[in-house]
Amino acid sequence: MNQADLLDQTPAFQLKGSMLAITVLELARSDLEHLDRQLAAKVEQAPDFFNNTPLILALDKLPEGERQFDLAALIALCRKHGLRTLALRATLAEHIQAAEALDMPVLPPSGARERPVDLASKAPAKESKPAEPVYRPTRIVRTPVRSGQQIYAQGGDLIVMAAVSPGAELLADGNIHVYAPLRGRALAGVKGDTHARIFCQQLAAELVSIAGHYKVAEDLRREPLWTEAVQVELAGDMLNITRL
Repeated sequence: MNQADLLDQTPAFQLKGSMLAITVLELARSDLEHLDRQLAAKVEQAPDFFNNTPLILALDKLPEGERQFDLAALIALCRKHGLRTLALRATLAEHIQAAEALDMPVLPPSGARERPVDLASKAPAKESKPAEPVYRPTRIVRTPVRSGQQIYAQGGDLIVMAAVSPGAELLADGNIHVYAPLRGRALAGVKGDTHARIFCQQLAAELVSIAGHYKVAEDLRREPLWTEAVQVELAGDMLNITRL
């Protein structure tokens, strides 16, 4: 047996059943101008739905006075609005003959229960105003913070690039970073963020606080990492100070 014979015996196709979702356009009138206007309104309501949508044109519910029309013009009108007609559903001989002339398959009336398509559920969601971010952009301070100064980073982190003197106070809704000695007061997570942290290159603070939990200088001086580079975080109800 040669290769050609083997190829002849190899199946070239399979016939399979399928439950495809096909939209049915059931005509109640044959006035094409009226149909054009109404389809245009539906397209504006749900443009994504009318995008090469496979369609069955159902003519079997047309009243007697509405049965005369140009089938080719009707199919072209549907195509104009993004609907691709796959088949016709009809019972009248004149409709079946018109479909056969266009080489269009004809389906018998369906016994299945059909329901109207809810285009409102397919319409794109209206753009809503985006919610404000939880944190605002980080506040950066590049000059020394003197005694008596108070700096607050509302809604975000605070970064200080210079020394913080005794009597100065840093506050932030988020984290506090001090890339220099911290000798004043630092209060992070002042609105209750328990995940906030304090970072500094030299811990010599009068007070550090996270989400209302604090340690004062007397407690901090007992820490083995006093005057070291540390991070301060909240563990339960206690402030935990570890080396950077």
